[in-house]
This record gives sequence, structure tokens and C-alpha cells, in this order.
Amino acid sequence: MAITNGYATLAEVKAALRIADTLDDSLLEMAVESASRLVDGYCGRIFYNAGTVTRIYTPNDVLVVDLDDFISIATFKSSTNADGTFDQTWAATDYQLEPLNNLADGIAFPYYRARAVGDYLLTTSGDDATVQVVGVAGWSAVPVQVKQATIIQAMRIFKRLDSPLGITFGELGAMRVSTRLDPDVAQLVEPLRRIRNVG
Repeated sequence: MAITNGYATLAEVKAALRIADTLDDSLLEMAVESASRLVDGYCGRIFYNAGTVTRIYTPNDVLVVDLDDFISIATFKSSTNADGTFDQTWAATDYQLEPLNNLADGIAFPYYRARAVGDYLLTTSGDDATVQVVGVAGWSAVPVQVKQATIIQAMRIFKRLDSPLGITFGELGAMRVSTRLDPDVAQLVEPLRRIRNVG
């Protein structure tokens, strides 16, 4: 199998595990992809370039709308009647993308929020999606802490195969092994977690 949208390479994980042969390459590739998706799920965002997408959003209020991560935005539209027809195209000067300068708490981020500026206001109508964005979604480069976290978690997933019932035996006797998110992985990516307001 090949790794799809993985945050580490097969070679990087094999080097960390000190594996030189190719016998387990397919299992290692699966571990890398699984670890990458675990990181996505924990952080609530993806760290790969997803290409050009069209997405719709419900504004937080008349000024702000939270977006998925965008490397760049081509068009920003709103539905003035909240009827699913995005009839108003905004100029780039009508809204401000945030975080400003692509920085939040000293970390480089793509854009994940838009703010209406000047006299412009977003249409709000309960839970209706009234904003449509077309742009390049995701991240332009995988952050180094995501790469490191993926290597650690992929190693953990791969080594779990040595203990199919969750128990392994060593010099210290029986030990439980799990594939839960490694605490070091959680610490590495914690600053990148996206906390979403629900309800």
C-alpha cells in the first residue's frame, strides 16, 4: 500500500525503528497513515494540502465566521436571503482573514477565520449556512511537531502488532500495550488543537 496524506515517510519511521529490511513495509505504511489520521482527529484539523475545495459555513455572528484551514481563498460569498443561494460576492477588501500574519501564539497557521470589515455584515439566520468559500484547504507544509508526533504514534501502532491481545512479555514480566494516543504525541500537537464551539 502507499501512504495517502501521511505526515511522515516510510523511511523516517523505519529509521526510528532501526529497520533496514522491507519485510514489513506495508504494515509500516498502514501505521503511518493510521497515525496521521489519529493526529487529525485529535487536533480537529488536517495538516496536508487538500487542494481547491468549496465549503459552506454558518457565521458565529454578523462579523465573524469560523472556517476550516485555508492556505488561500479565491472567492468569498454570502447568501443575503439565507436561502442557499450565495448571491453576494465579497471583494478581498470586504473581509479580513485571520490569524493576522498567519501567526497565532507564535505558531504559523493557515487562515481559519474571516471577519467582515467596513460596513459589511454577514447574514445570520439561526443555523443556516450563509457563507460559501472557495479556496485551497489545509496546510502548505506539515509542521515539524506533527511529523514527530506521527513517527512516535506510528511506531506505537506498529509495535502493537507484537502483542495481539494487548499483553507483551519481557524482562519485567507481563505488560499491557495499547494504541491509544501516546502522551508525548498529545503534548507535541496540543498547541495545534482546534477547539470548536458546539451548540
